[in-house]
Amino acid sequence: MSELVTGEAVALELRPAKLPSRALAVLLDLVVAMVVYIVVTVVLVAATASLDEAAQAALSIATFLLVLVGAPIAVETLSHGRSLGKLAFGLRVVRDDGGPIRFRHALVRGAIGVVEILMTFGVVACIASLVSARGRRLGDVFAGTLVVRERIPVGRAGVVPPPPPELAGRFGELDLSAVPDGLWLAVRQYLTRMGQLDPQVSWGMAQRLAADLSARTGAHPPQGVHPAAFLAAVVHERQAREARQAFAGRVAGAGAYPAGAYEAGAYQPQAPGRPQNPADQVQPAEPARSASPAQPAAPSEASPDRATGSGSGSGSTGFVPPA
Repeated sequence: MSELVTGEAVALELRPAKLPSRALAVLLDLVVAMVVYIVVTVVLVAATASLDEAAQAALSIATFLLVLVGAPIAVETLSHGRSLGKLAFGLRVVRDDGGPIRFRHALVRGAIGVVEILMTFGVVACIASLVSARGRRLGDVFAGTLVVRERIPVGRAGVVPPPPPELAGRFGELDLSAVPDGLWLAVRQYLTRMGQLDPQVSWGMAQRLAADLSARTGAHPPQGVHPAAFLAAVVHERQAREARQAFAGRVAGAGAYPAGAYEAGAYQPQAPGRPQNPADQVQPAEPARSASPAQPAAPSEASPDRATGSGSGSGSTGFVPPA
């Protein structure tokens, strides 16, 4: 599942970079690397003139590997997928699911890039990019990465909203190894853009993605929980695991979510076919005010649904019905 198209013809996927921009970025990286390689080689030749030919050959090979192979791998790892050329042209290397790359991804891309870029002058990389539907070269295919465009106009910040508090940490024992990267990408893109979709389309897409995720994890959305809330809970559980693995326990409370996110309306998926009731919306708690004789406290006008907790259940989950 590498692509998901809504009823409004909106493709929920990252925007792959085109071959011309990628070629120019690689060319800029190669020019910088070759300049550094020549300078380092001249310095080493002058410094090791007294050594024998075998030692000089070993130093030449080591210099080639460090400057033209090791340096690009280190730069991509430390910059999370943005080399000098990619930074200049607004590109970035990401995983298939949209997350940042790590050392193993950069290592595979750099090792295969020696063959398809340096040894073949980029011919193999160009052919692979033209054949691939997403413009990926062989290094991207084996590493599970994708070069995407960063400088694109966006209407809203693409932030995955937090799930309801009662679902936080509920899927801590869930096995997520069977979920493909394409499904993670579709879920992430849906959660970041569900507010821009029609309520009917958003509801149907949430059910379809939740069914796909349940089939691969064995976990089903709890009774009465919106499918989008289930998707957000599983995505945040995966992010929490990656944070704990990356920082080796230094991130305390990686699965916790900021207080007041629901009062601020950060996560409000909509269910179709239900009228909007202003009383169902979660309002932030106000500090108690003491009633003075001149200004008595106003009586509560809460609806029966909110008083009893029945109806849509938005008072407990933070969801509001559609307009």
